[in-house]
Amino acid sequence: MSFKNFNLHNAILKAVQQCGYTTPTPIQVEAIPKVLAGSDLIASANTGTGKTAAFVLPALQRLTKRSFNKKQIGKPSVLILTPTRELANQVSQAIRNYGRNLRFSSVGIVGGVSYSLQLKWLSRPVDIVVATPGRLLDLMERKNMDLSNVNLLVLDEADRMLDMGFVDEVKKIANKTPEDRQTLLFTATWDENMANLASRLLKEPERIQMEAQPTQHNIEQRLHIADDLEHKNRLLQHLLDDDELTQAIIFSATKLGADMLAQELKTQGHSAAALHGDMKQGARNRTLTNLRRGRLRLLVATDVAARGLDITTISHVINFDIPRFAEDYVHRIGRTGRAGAAGTAISFALPDDALHLERIERYTGQQVPRHEIPGLEPTRSLRRPQRNKRQPKRGNNYSAPRKNHYNDPKRKGSRRYNQPAPHHQRQGGTWAKKSAT
Repeated sequence: MSFKNFNLHNAILKAVQQCGYTTPTPIQVEAIPKVLAGSDLIASANTGTGKTAAFVLPALQRLTKRSFNKKQIGKPSVLILTPTRELANQVSQAIRNYGRNLRFSSVGIVGGVSYSLQLKWLSRPVDIVVATPGRLLDLMERKNMDLSNVNLLVLDEADRMLDMGFVDEVKKIANKTPEDRQTLLFTATWDENMANLASRLLKEPERIQMEAQPTQHNIEQRLHIADDLEHKNRLLQHLLDDDELTQAIIFSATKLGADMLAQELKTQGHSAAALHGDMKQGARNRTLTNLRRGRLRLLVATDVAARGLDITTISHVINFDIPRFAEDYVHRIGRTGRAGAAGTAISFALPDDALHLERIERYTGQQVPRHEIPGLEPTRSLRRPQRNKRQPKRGNNYSAPRKNHYNDPKRKGSRRYNQPAPHHQRQGGTWAKKSAT
């Protein structure tokens, strides 16, 4: 099977070849013919399986058809919604790569970029808009975006958009597009909320379900138990001395933690930088550009980078803080092992992380192999938190009510009703502690 079997335009086939791709991935084999045939589509596929090309290539093929190539100012014919800026930028880059031999215009509409610049882009004819829901809706409410010409709507990582609370925005945006549009929905997970959204937006969709295993088999997973933060830092230093680690994303639970760890690594002489949601868009773009060009070896990130980053040179993912949600674990480790390449995912777990680890292993259907480094073995083990069982107070009988109410605080004649609690006194209509004398 080759890309020629899809009967794509020669300019697109040439660009695919220039990008170094010869054989389509399974999701591309399944999805591209259905999209080209005009069907609505629901595709459930893991991260790193090549799903971006599965909708970008058919979208570009549409632009080669004269009937669909009606450029109008601020009225795109293809709209692609993504949950994050990073994923939007990634999709935009894929469009530029695969469409390098075509004449068309594409615009990215995301937060963190000045409105005046985006309005300037939209003042010209545009074919494809890649957008995050919040910023796109802002422009729509300002009457700066017209979706009446959209004939292809793509929801990329729709499950993530729902997780981030964009469901209402997505529905409002879809309602402004023509009813006879073609709609594609790509998701890594499927639940009742996703089914409800799909039933509202898609018409008789084709369904593609790729491999059920949530994690890729080409990613080696390891778990190191750490006693405390200092132990984590020693483990990390040992791993960074490995020559096989060419580039790594190190995931932190918090923005402050990412900043502090990145600064500490730079102090130690590593080429490192942080990436999180509090950074301005320009700084985030520069950081990712430096990572792609090999100027950075280490990226310390929060979960803002767990989805959408497609950098084939990432050899390792290190969960410095183990994620609280199993889905985030899958998307984090999916930043390595891209497009079938081998990758390594290493997680640090504190003794109190046992419950989170159990959820991850239950979700993925496999145990993360435990590893120890000689000289850095843990002195503590994972432990499940014990629930405290409520014990009855001494002298109380909870099985039957008391016959007398001498000590009932709610009964007006009781001693406890008439006397204030010890060490308190009545002041101004409220109870207040007595000051020490």
